[in-house]
Amino acid sequence: MRVLVTGAAGFIGYHVSQRLLARGDAVTGLDNFNPYYDPALKEARAARLTDQARFELVRADLSDPAVVAAAFEGRAFDRVIHLAAQPGVRYSLENPALYIQSNVVGFGHLLEACRHAQIPHLTYASTSSVYGANTHTPYRESDGVDHPLQLYAATKRANELMAHSYSHLFALPTTGLRFFTVYGPWGRPDMSPWLFTQSIIEGRPIKVFNQGRHSRAFTYVDDIANGVVLASDQIAQPDPAWSAAKPDPATSNAPFRLFNLGGDQPVQLADYIAEIERAAGRPAVKEYLPLQPGDAEDTAADNSRAETLLGYRPTVSLRDGVQAFVDWYREHHSV
Repeated sequence: MRVLVTGAAGFIGYHVSQRLLARGDAVTGLDNFNPYYDPALKEARAARLTDQARFELVRADLSDPAVVAAAFEGRAFDRVIHLAAQPGVRYSLENPALYIQSNVVGFGHLLEACRHAQIPHLTYASTSSVYGANTHTPYRESDGVDHPLQLYAATKRANELMAHSYSHLFALPTTGLRFFTVYGPWGRPDMSPWLFTQSIIEGRPIKVFNQGRHSRAFTYVDDIANGVVLASDQIAQPDPAWSAAKPDPATSNAPFRLFNLGGDQPVQLADYIAEIERAAGRPAVKEYLPLQPGDAEDTAADNSRAETLLGYRPTVSLRDGVQAFVDWYREHHSV
């Protein structure tokens, strides 16, 4: 197949692109290489992709509708996988306009392009952050998501609603994927695995929020990339059992669906740090701080829908995943 992957030079986009290329697909990767973190890391990921014959790189920003239209012109895509976004929960408190422009306006332009190009299936990244103030865990796709704790989550929930409107009005098949705390090699430097590993190796204190008591459904990036490809391969269909009188928010009578993709065992932050200490071979100096504004106290994923309908099941243990990340970090930084 020929697949458009937006955010291909990003963390998850890079791994999804590699998986598609490895099985023989042709990939057009679109990325704007924005400076939210050091673009050199994005350039390094992109270089590993452009070395492969079936990969084409397009440097473009989804917030420009003309550029988005041009990316589709002359290219017949069998699938579109949308992973480009302005990431980061805490940064959304400082620069909300950037999130609206990238995550909402940019997604709108992509939907329009997919509609006019009659794309067979659009798969896009949402987030577990949409569950917001909901404390019922494990999170299920049928749970309420109307109380986001920060703008990043609100923009991703907006994506889900926008996608449904296009599925309903224009029969555009869309699948949204709610990712849970993704980590692994080639990860982002603003995320805790990188920050913890760097500080531990350099002997500097790490910031441990909420005394390390909150838990997360940590998910290794290869498991996420596998789930994305599985979801993309299976085109969303209308749910014949969907009822307007008792609507399931994860499906529809339109070709629309939502799935959780997360680690199957929530892990307390203190235990996660202990695994990084073990892999790094030295203890952390810990600075304990309260829970940050916008952070959920605990997250846990119910993957049963994705397991039943997609065949998704995470396979990489926390110990193996953390070791792989720390090994990559040492190699990447020659430490």
